[in-house]
Amino acid sequence: MTASTPSAASTTSAPTQADTAGTPAPGAVPASRGARVSLVGISHRYPLRHDVDHGWVPALIRLASPAARARYEAESAKPDQLPVLDGIDLNIAPGEFVSLVGQSGCGKSTILRLLAGLESATEGSVVVDGAVVTGTAPERALAFQDATLLPWRTVRENVALGPQARGRLEPRRVEAALQVVGLRDFADAYPTTLSGGMAQRAALARALVNRPRLFLLDEPFGKLDALTRLTLQDEIASLWASQGFTAVLVTHDVEEALRLSNRVVVLSERPAHVVEDIRVPEGLGSDEAAPEFQRLRRHVLSLLGR
Repeated sequence: MTASTPSAASTTSAPTQADTAGTPAPGAVPASRGARVSLVGISHRYPLRHDVDHGWVPALIRLASPAARARYEAESAKPDQLPVLDGIDLNIAPGEFVSLVGQSGCGKSTILRLLAGLESATEGSVVVDGAVVTGTAPERALAFQDATLLPWRTVRENVALGPQARGRLEPRRVEAALQVVGLRDFADAYPTTLSGGMAQRAALARALVNRPRLFLLDEPFGKLDALTRLTLQDEIASLWASQGFTAVLVTHDVEEALRLSNRVVVLSERPAHVVEDIRVPEGLGSDEAAPEFQRLRRHVLSLLGR
């Protein structure tokens, strides 16, 4: 199932409206309640730890051992910081579905952490709906590659964790989230009894129960088998179409990115910058055998050096 539409990187026009039945046309951006996102001049660096022994005993050892001295000099010569992102500029309109692709370790997940408010950028600003992100918020949900369910809580109790933590538990909303991901019949099951796909559905329900306006997906299908992966991709596309949130997906799977997204943003190696922001034509993801799908796939892979 596709969620693609021709949206430019800097688009500011409102998403197309749903039809009179409340269901968007296939491939169209749903009637949006999603967040508007802006990354402006984002550069980010992580501090590096120097594994150097201090004190007079290590100093004596270095005097006696060339190997210890060489190791000390190598460690001391390392930089103090690891640059991860370099001047990222990215605008996402409400209701868009954007995929970030790039080499492993290039900083894709770091962008999600910045959007979620789990980290603060070294330089630049992260703005969601006109407000600078300074911390986490329930309207910005993050789904990880691992389901990370609490094993001593049932599926229902795991889904209710966020509202409980905020003192705003609404049982009907929890039940609705379970219904949306098809786990209502497994609400009282424990995580150890679930398959990988069911556990990931529970994690999605836990994120969706807060009705996020910005849904951040950090390779949520990466550890699933091929059939379960395709099924959950369709479910995510259906959820996006029905709920109208803005979605940002990190993936290494180019086909997945083209199948689900309005836009595919290709990042360089670390420190990452935007190599190309690619608009995905509406409806393209529904036919992977189409010449245009294969052309775009080859183009993205070539940008990634493959």
